[in-house]
Amino acid sequence: MSNTLIIYFILSFLLLLSCAIISYKLDLLDYPDKRKKHSLPTAYTGGLAISVAYIFSIQIFYVVSDKLNLILSMAFLMAMIGFVDDKYKLNIGGKLSLQIIPIFYLIVIENISLHQIGDYNYFRLELNSFSIPFTILCVLFLINSFNYFDGLDGTLSFTTISVLSILYFLIDNKDTELFLLLILLPICIFLCFNFSLFNLPKMFLGDSGSLLLGFIIAFFLIYLANQKIIHPVLLAWSVAIFVYEFLSINLIRLRNKKNIFGAGVDHLHHNLFNRTNSILLTNFLIFITNIILFIIGYAALKFISPLISLILFIFLFIIFCILRINYFSSKI
Repeated sequence: MSNTLIIYFILSFLLLLSCAIISYKLDLLDYPDKRKKHSLPTAYTGGLAISVAYIFSIQIFYVVSDKLNLILSMAFLMAMIGFVDDKYKLNIGGKLSLQIIPIFYLIVIENISLHQIGDYNYFRLELNSFSIPFTILCVLFLINSFNYFDGLDGTLSFTTISVLSILYFLIDNKDTELFLLLILLPICIFLCFNFSLFNLPKMFLGDSGSLLLGFIIAFFLIYLANQKIIHPVLLAWSVAIFVYEFLSINLIRLRNKKNIFGAGVDHLHHNLFNRTNSILLTNFLIFITNIILFIIGYAALKFISPLISLILFIFLFIIFCILRINYFSSKI
């Protein structure tokens, strides 16, 4: 297994390097403007290279679950949609219309949908006839919340790593742990390109990367919920920072009568960077916040009850939202 992982590591590196070289030759670049922090045109195809690495992982490794392999296969299509968006700057309608295709296929055709969202001692939240529309909304929500975090070098990658770390802690299954490792390795290699370590050509994840990672995490959480491996409220806690930020920023925009679909510099990472003037510190603060939020939710479930954990999830969102409005909010 260790030899196969080394081969996968080398392959992922070569895919990212090749994609970076080709992107600079074909002008597949993100050009700086007044809203963006980078100063030089930068390849935006990191997510596309990672998606190809995931496709190869299906062939290299034997993962027991066909559904997990299917999720990775359809994630490549989602990455291609993100690439088209980066290249042609789709409007919100076009972007969502394309996103819904692989989402609809997995949920409706392959039946990878949420059927229940947990037993809370006094009641059980069964979705029944609302299963399909609820799952579609949740997946779209989480995918686009990942897109919100792709604004500074490393932010989305490190925050995704925090989610993968939490899930690795929760899971006690070798095949599922391997799946998480296969997702993690190319992200770690990508960070070397994202920060231009060892003089590697600089790359961004682009929309191909943010949609790719959001798609995989969303459907992996659904898979775990349906396997009844982990209580659904803990799965929600694993992505708490994504949920909190996506909801709070849109509430702030509605409160300020701004376009909720517009690009801006009002995201949490922008506000933290303006205060710290450090990308690494900003990434660390977001990473550790997600870990701390999970620990709170996990402790509440472990030592009190799932219901208290759910109530805490809602209560801490209210606190987060108040803090965002009063201390971490800026003009779009």
